[in-house]
Amino acid sequence: MHMLHFIHPTLHIMHDSLRRIDLNLLLVFDALFRHRSVISAAEELCLSSSACSHALSRLRSALGDELFVRYGNGMQPTARAEQIASGVSEALRNLTGSLADFGPFVPSESSQTFVFAATDFTAFALLPPLIAALECDAPQLRVRVIYSTHRESLDDLASGRVQFALGFSEEDENAESGLESLDCPADDYVVAVRKGHPRIRKKLSLAQYLAERHVVVTPWNAEGSVVDGTLLKSGFVRDVAVQLPCVMAAPFIVANSQFLITLPRRVARQLANAIPLTIYPAPFDIPRYVLKVFFHKRHAGSPAHRWMREQMVSALNALPNAARTS
Repeated sequence: MHMLHFIHPTLHIMHDSLRRIDLNLLLVFDALFRHRSVISAAEELCLSSSACSHALSRLRSALGDELFVRYGNGMQPTARAEQIASGVSEALRNLTGSLADFGPFVPSESSQTFVFAATDFTAFALLPPLIAALECDAPQLRVRVIYSTHRESLDDLASGRVQFALGFSEEDENAESGLESLDCPADDYVVAVRKGHPRIRKKLSLAQYLAERHVVVTPWNAEGSVVDGTLLKSGFVRDVAVQLPCVMAAPFIVANSQFLITLPRRVARQLANAIPLTIYPAPFDIPRYVLKVFFHKRHAGSPAHRWMREQMVSALNALPNAARTS
């Protein structure tokens, strides 16, 4: 009995800052921080502008800070608002996800945010077809992409900060870490060069490949890639002219130089539609590229989570077969 008397006031102290605030006001804070406009925040929350302004006044009183000050045609956050914004956003996201687990998920009515950890390359491989499908079936849904390393992604998935992580892994670590994954359709590697390359004509040989210089993308700061590992097993090393942590600049570098880049065929063909590139089969055998969508099994039972996995599978299976090289 004495122990209970000791713990009870301690719990009140732990949540004292929350007891002083109507938690509905945090929704107003989050909307104001994102929109920087009372009118836009009010529209999102289905409130009148005066009700939103009144909520902001209550927030200011409760937190002892102006939080947002008028600047031009908008509202700019104060240093205090900047300090608490990420924590409020994460708390609301986690609470929304937790409550969603208890009821049906209605895509056409949901405004839930799904957070993906990805590199620009893996985002490019998955998100265009996925977002196209989501726009029709779930027009109010939100997708947020954050960058993180593979190891950080494992921790984020376990904690629920991230629902899905896009990556490529040959490690059999899923069982130990509680991860599960969707394997996307496998793809071949090809080589892309600028149109009219002076030395590469109708066919690309291994000797030509090794004689040229290369652009390489290593998003997680790895020393090499699966391509380099495959070459090394045969005793070959390619001459890397440019090594990048992201893919965005790579095809433009190739289109404006005589360098080569080796990447999955489906991505290469999409790039070749916008940039003057010519694509050749890789002149040696490379293990096929398999994009993996990782998720943690502790969150996999949510109706929203299951629905999103189904959308990803459908979007990826609907991609055109990239069997031919242009």
